[in-house]
Amino acid sequence: METLIFIVFILYTLLLFGITIVTSRKANEKSFFQGNKKSPWFVVAYGMIGASLSGVTFMSVPGWVNDRMFSYMLMVLGYFLGYLVIAFVLMPTYYRLNLISIYTYLEKRFGFFSHKTGSFFFMLSRCLGASLRMFIVIIVLYNFVFSHWGIPFEVTVGLFLLLILLFTLKGGIKTIVWTDTLQTTFMLTALVMCFIMVADALGFSFFGMIKEISASDYFTFIVTDTASRNCWWKQILGGAFICIAMTGLDQEMMQKNLSCKNIKSAQKNMISFSLILFVVNFLFLTLGSALYIYKYNNGISASGDDLFAEVALKHLPPLASVIFIIGLISALYPSADGALTSLTTAFCIDFLNFGTRKDKSEKAKTKIRHIVHIGFALLFTLIIIFYYHNKNEHLIDILYQVASITYGPLLGLFSFGLMTERRVNDKAVPFVCVLAPLVCFVLNNNSLEWFNYSFDFELLLLNGLLTFIGLLTISKKEKTTK
Repeated sequence: METLIFIVFILYTLLLFGITIVTSRKANEKSFFQGNKKSPWFVVAYGMIGASLSGVTFMSVPGWVNDRMFSYMLMVLGYFLGYLVIAFVLMPTYYRLNLISIYTYLEKRFGFFSHKTGSFFFMLSRCLGASLRMFIVIIVLYNFVFSHWGIPFEVTVGLFLLLILLFTLKGGIKTIVWTDTLQTTFMLTALVMCFIMVADALGFSFFGMIKEISASDYFTFIVTDTASRNCWWKQILGGAFICIAMTGLDQEMMQKNLSCKNIKSAQKNMISFSLILFVVNFLFLTLGSALYIYKYNNGISASGDDLFAEVALKHLPPLASVIFIIGLISALYPSADGALTSLTTAFCIDFLNFGTRKDKSEKAKTKIRHIVHIGFALLFTLIIIFYYHNKNEHLIDILYQVASITYGPLLGLFSFGLMTERRVNDKAVPFVCVLAPLVCFVLNNNSLEWFNYSFDFELLLLNGLLTFIGLLTISKKEKTTK
């Protein structure tokens, strides 16, 4: 089995490299950062599914069903509301200013320190989040393949990051738009086929399994207990602001949208993507319900993030293992390639000023960009190794908690810039953006004891609100000239 999984991994990787070779021909800085502004909107929309879901969704959402049931769909409904804000409020601003890095907006609106602060929080968020998404996939492949061959986990991580580095180093966003399309196709195919195979193992047809799930306790959408993290309004509110922050204020997701030729194309991409994502998340929860029914029928001890891999690789026919691994690898690469490209873009544009510097030749900039790209790959390696020694059963929960803390300042900064005309004390902005997350961290750890209240993803909204209030206290009205 280990050899079969490894062969599937190699063949899939070779296919990606083939696409990379084709799409990276005549690549330059503009194609790396913006895809030459020629990405078809429908290709971007479809490919963003794979980039948004990632390995964490592939493994954790099905494993989450036992705890949250279908209440997660209310969060997905919140996503849709957030995507409307992104499409009709944020993206028109980005296109009007012709931005490469979206954090350049903060410099235009507030100044130097606000710009650097916003970009820093993105890089912090993306480094922690993307490495977490990669970890959950790599650990499965390590446990079921590389560990059996005596290869250390650290070497396994290095191998994966080296491969990802090689196929993203040159082509950038132009390559990623097309590789994400391939990976989304494989991921969704694996999702549906795994569901069919689990249903068959339980003696159900496709629709028979859906009927069984709809009659189970898992098919619960509304939780009314306000003390519960799963309370319906927390899910919707948290989903909307998580979406705005993790997509609309995220360089990785917006860089793909900004590679479309104009704002109309980008808006069509965003709306189409949000509708598809709603259906796909429903399918993931449906699969999760089927997996838990299978688990209890067969006395399987695994749960949470480990359940999907346990059932697919140890209890279903070998074909299921192949399909699962293809889906898993399809979830891994979009998590890493887009993150490396967007982090390299943010650092080069926001901190090295590639957009305005004239003292460096194209060749010199390319060399510097490659060094930055490799540096972030090494950082990912270190963070993933750290996660390995500090595992948790529900990584998607950690991912959103990290997002609630680190994306809050971005939410506050962009909201203040778009909703007011006040000028801030630019040098004081970093202090506000550090203080607000610290307050939220303390509240999150003590709210149940202090207030008999458990924060869920609405913690992000509070974080953004505290940042907004902090900015208000260090601001003054814009002087108008008659």
